[in-house]
Amino acid sequence: MAVNIRGKTLDVPIVQGGMGIGVSLEKLAGAVAAAGGMGTLSAAFCGFREPDFQTNSREANLRALARQIGKAKELAKGAGLVAVNVMVAAAQYADSVRAALRAGTDAVVCGAGLPKDLPGLAEEAGNDTAALAPVVSGGRSAALICKLWDRRYRRTPDFVVLEGPLAGGHLGFSPQEAREAQAGRPRPLSALLEEVLEALAPFREKYGRDIPVFVAGGVKGGTDLRRYIDQGAAGAQFATRFIATEECDASSGYKQALLDAKPGDITIVQSPVGMPGRALNSPLIQRVEEGAQPKISHCDRCLAACDWRTAPYCISRALIAAVEGDWENGLFFCGANAGEVNTLSSVREQMDQILSEWRNAP
Repeated sequence: MAVNIRGKTLDVPIVQGGMGIGVSLEKLAGAVAAAGGMGTLSAAFCGFREPDFQTNSREANLRALARQIGKAKELAKGAGLVAVNVMVAAAQYADSVRAALRAGTDAVVCGAGLPKDLPGLAEEAGNDTAALAPVVSGGRSAALICKLWDRRYRRTPDFVVLEGPLAGGHLGFSPQEAREAQAGRPRPLSALLEEVLEALAPFREKYGRDIPVFVAGGVKGGTDLRRYIDQGAAGAQFATRFIATEECDASSGYKQALLDAKPGDITIVQSPVGMPGRALNSPLIQRVEEGAQPKISHCDRCLAACDWRTAPYCISRALIAAVEGDWENGLFFCGANAGEVNTLSSVREQMDQILSEWRNAP
C-alpha cells in the first residue's frame, strides 16, 4: 500500500518516529528509508558530538543536521523518505526547520507544540517540495492547525501524525490523562483517529486531495496497523521498537536499558518542556520525585520556555546521558509497550515483521 505525500511515494505505510537526543539520526533514519518507510532524524541537539558543541552549540547543531540528512539519504539509496522531527518548543526550532529544508529533507514533522508558522519557514528556506506535517493529539489540534495554515498560507498539512496517550517522549495530553493511560485506561486511539479524520475532511474537500494520517502511540504491530488502515489511517508511526535495532544511533547501553525494562518500569514524568512525558523509571527520575536531584548549574538554552532556575533537571543533559548509556543520570524516553521489547534485531527484520503481520491480518 503506497502512500502519496506531496508528490513523493512512500512504498510501505510505516513511519519511524523521531527520537532525541541522538537516538534517531542518520543510521536509523537511513535504514528505515532504505526499507521503503519514512525514516526520521531528530533535530534536538543533534550536534552534541561535534567538537565545538560546548562553545558553539547553535552552529554545531545546524552543521550536524545538514550532514546527517545527506548521510541518511545516501543510506536510503533512493528508497523511502527521509524526514526531520523538530520540536516547536526548542529554542532552535525555526533555524532547525530552515536548515533541514535547505539540506533537502523530504519532510519536516513538528511536535511539542503546534507549528503555526511552519509553511512560512518553508517559504523562507525556498523549499516548496518538502512535505510539512504537524503532530496532533486529536481532532481539536488538527482542526486548529488546518484553519491557521489555510487562512495564512493557503495550504494544508501534507500529512498528519496523530500521537495518542500511549506514545513515548513528550505527550500532548494532560498529566492526568497520561497517568490514566499508563494505568491501563487510555483514550482509544481509534476514537482519536475518527476525530482527526472528521476535522480534516473539510480541508481535503477544499483542496481536492488527501491528507494522510499516521497513527502513533501504542501501535504494537501489523495487526494494529491493519485495523487503523481499515478505519481510514494511511499507516502508523513506530518508535520504541526501532531503538532495539543494530542501526539505531543510540549506544548499546541505551538499547540494553530498554531490553531489560519490564512493564512496571515505565512511568510518567514532568518534562521541563512543560508537558508530561513517558520514560523508564531511571535513578534520575527517582531523584527528581524525591527532591534529591541537584540544582542545574549550567543552561544550554535548548528550550524556549525553560527556566533553568526552577526546572527539576536539565533535559538536554539528561537525554545526552541516556543516549550514551548513563543509567544513573539519563532520561530514557519510551512508549507504553516498551516492556514488551526484549530482542535486539535489525531495521529490516522489524519492518518485515510489521508488514507480514499487516498483510496476514484477518
